[in-house]
Amino acid sequence: MDRLPRWADVVLVPFVSLLLAALISALVLLSIGQSPVQAFNVMVDGALGSAYGWGYTLYYTTSFIFTGLAVTMAFHAGLFNIGGEGQAQLGGLGVALVCLALPWPHWTLALVAATLGAALFGAAWAAIPAWLQAKRGSHIVITTIMFNYIAAALLVYLLVDVLRPAGQMDPASARFPAGANLPSLNEIPGLNLIFTKGVPANVTLFLALAMAVVVWAILWQTRLGYQIRAFGKSEPAARYAGINPVYIIMVSMLMSGALAGMMSINNVMGEAERLLQNSSEGAGFIGIAVALMGRNHPVGVVLAALLFGFLYQGGAELGLWTSIPIEMRIVVQGLVILFTGALDMMVRMMLTRIFGLFRSQKLGAA
Repeated sequence: MDRLPRWADVVLVPFVSLLLAALISALVLLSIGQSPVQAFNVMVDGALGSAYGWGYTLYYTTSFIFTGLAVTMAFHAGLFNIGGEGQAQLGGLGVALVCLALPWPHWTLALVAATLGAALFGAAWAAIPAWLQAKRGSHIVITTIMFNYIAAALLVYLLVDVLRPAGQMDPASARFPAGANLPSLNEIPGLNLIFTKGVPANVTLFLALAMAVVVWAILWQTRLGYQIRAFGKSEPAARYAGINPVYIIMVSMLMSGALAGMMSINNVMGEAERLLQNSSEGAGFIGIAVALMGRNHPVGVVLAALLFGFLYQGGAELGLWTSIPIEMRIVVQGLVILFTGALDMMVRMMLTRIFGLFRSQKLGAA
């Protein structure tokens, strides 16, 4: 049976999927009387055409890296964690409790503590579905998605009845002390020469990139990572080799939940500087698409997160500067998910057939 070359599987398949998604998006724009060329120019200029646009694109990218890595970690254990949204919201609660607990003298100390708080709360929220899967056989997809709704309801209760300061109308926590405010990219020496205006992207970007390296090291350079990947490939074979399934399920889901929880550092601590009701901003669900498109590899996740950061910021610019509805951003994201996820096999089979024809012609010529 013909197989695609490694480079084609890694590069060409996602590229063709993106091309097909862009083509269908152009047809949708034409059907509503809009210009695809104008839309593309506005998106590129708004998201990548200035340091200010890059600041917003990198802000969204940071969140998507965390949630994409969370899905990736669970996926390699054969688990489909779609509870990143709820785990991120609970991670935000951990960040808020840590930041409000002390008058932090410097943001570096607050960042370390908030990272631990976010990871702990995110992991704790993933632990219950993980235990139900490992011990009771409950399907991880069902339990994690239901826990998203429980997390949202819990957060509303806490923000309205517990964490909301007296006399404040909106459901949000108090603002964090000045020592817990993370520097934005425009406040970092050297980068302030590029980002001359205030941008939401902050030092959490570097934490996200560091976690991508950590995830790569765990999965491909440690014994635990080998066990996780072996279990994800074949649970019966892993059991036969002496790998404990309960241990692998719990550990991989705890790490996945911790990564999703850490996403909240970016927007709760870095941008809003307080806990808001919709702190995760849908990044938990976008992380699924990021992981799928990134082929569940940290490098691919970072690149896919950048693409979705571009789509998010570019879509917002469409709503600001054109008559194209901002919902087109969701349409484009859905098409990207469709072709890189659900229709991935179709693209792969098409390219495999094309490569097979080329091989046949070469053999015939020889």
